[in-house]
Amino acid sequence: MIGKAGKAAAVAAIAALALTGCGRAETGTSSGATAESIPKDSVIGVALPQKASEVFVRAEGLFRKGLTDAGFKPDIQFANGGASEQQNQISAMVTKGAKVIIVAANDGSQLGTQLKQAKDAGVTIIAYERLLLNTDNVDYYAAYDNFKVGVLQGQALLEGLKAKKPSGPYNIELFAGSPDDANSKVFFDGAMSVLKPKIDDGTLKVVSGQTSFEQAVTQGWKGENAQNRMDTLLSGSYASASLDGVLAPNDNLARAILTSIKAAGKPTPVVTGQDSEAESVKSIMSGEQYSTINKDTSKLVERAITMVKDLQAGKKPEINDDKSYNNGVKTVPAYLLDPVLVTAANVKTAYEGDPVLGPLTK
Repeated sequence: MIGKAGKAAAVAAIAALALTGCGRAETGTSSGATAESIPKDSVIGVALPQKASEVFVRAEGLFRKGLTDAGFKPDIQFANGGASEQQNQISAMVTKGAKVIIVAANDGSQLGTQLKQAKDAGVTIIAYERLLLNTDNVDYYAAYDNFKVGVLQGQALLEGLKAKKPSGPYNIELFAGSPDDANSKVFFDGAMSVLKPKIDDGTLKVVSGQTSFEQAVTQGWKGENAQNRMDTLLSGSYASASLDGVLAPNDNLARAILTSIKAAGKPTPVVTGQDSEAESVKSIMSGEQYSTINKDTSKLVERAITMVKDLQAGKKPEINDDKSYNNGVKTVPAYLLDPVLVTAANVKTAYEGDPVLGPLTK
């Protein structure tokens, strides 16, 4: 793990860009937002982004069942058309009388008008998984500790490289998520807090020279974009050099990167990931993808629904971090869950009890 000073500096830098990393405050603190009880049969809006990740598809069913079982009327929408579609969906939720809207933003900086409309109508806004940026009109944030996700990815890459070859130097490439997702830079900065010192001392070499977030981004989290960039990197920088490892920010991109490498006839490098997608869990078990991050969607959905239940009861939702997530206008009270690194070493036990992934590891 990085030292306190290093993490503080990284968080400060991210905060300046309204994309902050995260730490831990004392648990049990509460938001300054006024809690007002809402009817139990209220409409609860859930605005989800494009179906680019398996985790949001899984979240849809969990939200539908969990909110219905709690006596609410869920209105769940995917914004497959992008930010403008999500804007329209949130406005429609307000018109339908939603009392709470849970937002996993396509682009967290493009919803200011709609969030103000919602707040003016008395709606409580919960940011889910992705921070809502540059707005005062967000009350709570439910997410995994996204800076720690990046730290774990960076550590996994180093550990995987060392396991394959005891000492460096190692040739690596860096990939980041979509620039319109507020989490992407948090993940990248968390990973770079681990990797940059090793780049600086020569243990790691980014052969392409593309080390900045802006150079590493993958628009829309689309696998084809990552695959095309990996194709270009291989042809331009690895005609004779070996590729030892790749920082991949999620499982979908990891598999696309591995597809490119396989098509080029190159040996399989150490490739990280995130989200515990079923195909990547299988890939880890077969020895291809090196790692993923388990962010149990059921636990995060449960936390968001618990916030709604607290609001229904007239209570302030529990938070455990009120310092780390500055969105450019305010520090958003957050409840952060702990991510878990998964490699071949623990893949058979990491998903015990998971109805989808558990059976895959038996």
